[in-house]
Amino acid sequence: MIRREELQTLLENILGSRNVYFQPPSTVRMQYPAIVYRLGDIGTRTNFSRADANDEIYNIRKVYAVTVIDSNPDSLIPDRIQFDLKYCSFAQAFTADNLNHWIFTVFW
Repeated sequence: MIRREELQTLLENILGSRNVYFQPPSTVRMQYPAIVYRLGDIGTRTNFSRADANDEIYNIRKVYAVTVIDSNPDSLIPDRIQFDLKYCSFAQAFTADNLNHWIFTVFW
């Protein structure tokens, strides 16, 4: 299974529904609560610290911006994101159109 598909499945399990959208176009009509995520960056690690390593890439990790959207300001979904995703950090929260948004950075 592709790693992004694994993340998709995990996010669906956390949310308890299939309202998980990867980089949705503006024409998609979302159902709430929902999780929207997009690729934010691709991080690489090299062996530059070893004299014989030749600066070769040995690890690639994708970074996703994961946004939980819910009308409930006391939603437990953001707590589950932080608890269930090992490499996750909270970035910010805001409210727009009477919906609460919590944004996380996830290294996957």
